[in-house]
Amino acid sequence: MMKKIALLLMLCFGFTATAQKMQVNYKFSEKYADRYKYSNLLTIDNDGADGTILVRSYYTGLILKPKGYYIEHYNKNLDLVSEYNYKLKDKDFVNGFISNGQLYLIFLEYNPSKETYDYIAHQSPLNNFAFTQKTILSVPSKQVDNPLDKNYYNRNFASGFTTSVLFNKRKDAFVISAHFKKAKDNQHFIYVFNNNLDLLITHDFSAEVETKNYAFESVEITKNKKEVFLVAKAYFKKRRFSALERKFQYELLKVSEEERVMKTFDEPGKFLEALKPILTDEKFVCVGFYANRKDNRYNGLSYFKLDEGSLDVKDKKFIPFSAQFMADKFGKEEDSKEVKNLVFKNAEIASDGSILFNAEEYFVTSGYQSNPGGGSRVKISRYHYNDMVGAKLSDDGDLIWVRNINKSEVTQGDGAYASYSTFTKGDNTYFFISTAAENPQLINNERLVFRQGLSRNRNIFLIKLDAKGFMTYEKIIDSKTARLPLMVSKPLTNKNNILFYAKRGTKKQLVEVTF
Repeated sequence: MMKKIALLLMLCFGFTATAQKMQVNYKFSEKYADRYKYSNLLTIDNDGADGTILVRSYYTGLILKPKGYYIEHYNKNLDLVSEYNYKLKDKDFVNGFISNGQLYLIFLEYNPSKETYDYIAHQSPLNNFAFTQKTILSVPSKQVDNPLDKNYYNRNFASGFTTSVLFNKRKDAFVISAHFKKAKDNQHFIYVFNNNLDLLITHDFSAEVETKNYAFESVEITKNKKEVFLVAKAYFKKRRFSALERKFQYELLKVSEEERVMKTFDEPGKFLEALKPILTDEKFVCVGFYANRKDNRYNGLSYFKLDEGSLDVKDKKFIPFSAQFMADKFGKEEDSKEVKNLVFKNAEIASDGSILFNAEEYFVTSGYQSNPGGGSRVKISRYHYNDMVGAKLSDDGDLIWVRNINKSEVTQGDGAYASYSTFTKGDNTYFFISTAAENPQLINNERLVFRQGLSRNRNIFLIKLDAKGFMTYEKIIDSKTARLPLMVSKPLTNKNNILFYAKRGTKKQLVEVTF
């Protein structure tokens, strides 16, 4: 009887447990009922009082269609304190954030009467949801398909209008890029807003788009919000390329009200394949990957120390992948093997000045399959989230370590359950992954591979890279404990803990992991 009472209390009020080796605790909230079986988590943020706000888009109907946005508010004890159904449809969600006790949801929508694309902010206090609307930007354009650039592989510059939005890590400012053209009129503007929706900078970027199309990928913004640093993948406007010609280059752009400064980093035999800016009070650096040839094969890491004002390069390093990294990824027989498709996830500077960053092998494939109703075939996109790369550079950009963690995942649906998330504490970098496999697979007695597995229940593994790059791992939450799958790639990261949303069907809960 006592065992049954203990189990009942655990199910009703959640429980806390400790991982055996890793110095972490985890805690489950109560499982809550949810009326919307089909939804996607859009944003998760701190409410300013150690609580959590989640925003989901939900879908209903015989043929599933988006019908609105569901908002959940949890307190610091993981109790669900309020919910709100924001019945809004036919809008293109951009992002959401919290500032001064207000929830802001940014949407892009087309106004056919004015023939403009409007960025509209929907704003509500957290203690009593009641939204008001404010148009913060209007761009004249004919209506086009997929105007909002949402990922690395959906860059359509020929439609007549394309736009993208980048938030900085603090989410206290954001940048809107709007490129629109009609006949010979080809214009590109960059707008910078703070988190009170004040327009801080308007910059005419039109002269640059005469020769190149710009796909912005990351942003850093100074604390006074007077200068913005944007990394762009700039595509040359040539109709034909020879086999040896490179179709793009990475560029760093500095924008303020007074000036624009551009910087490129390619040089003979060294071609950037990615670039990430990191700005602190002490220094401004960019890290990335590079290739020795004009193709998509990565050969190592790149490091640039820059003057924040002029963008002059004060120091640079091109660092080949280490033997340890190649052995991690390919084993001892790594000849002719290729490293490709790395996409940055996180980068930061530690208290000792060292640089920690990680990336993921991500790519998309497509194919056709028969329609269940018969008579036709439909195109299916598959999203691959494979190996994870972790690296540490010294304060001067020298390689301390770089490691590859083998992983294999593919999904056709919600990517929130795939991929990974990271947490950095002291000299340690932690990787959270979700897998149905009970243990990683050992290949040739030398390489571990975390595979997706087939069960609908998921284990949570925590992988640690310490100060010297030594790798350890542990299953910290068993699938028998975590009955709902965690959205492992969309966490809320706080100073000493990381929060995950878990959901399946009509059940949901929060999971907190504390270091």
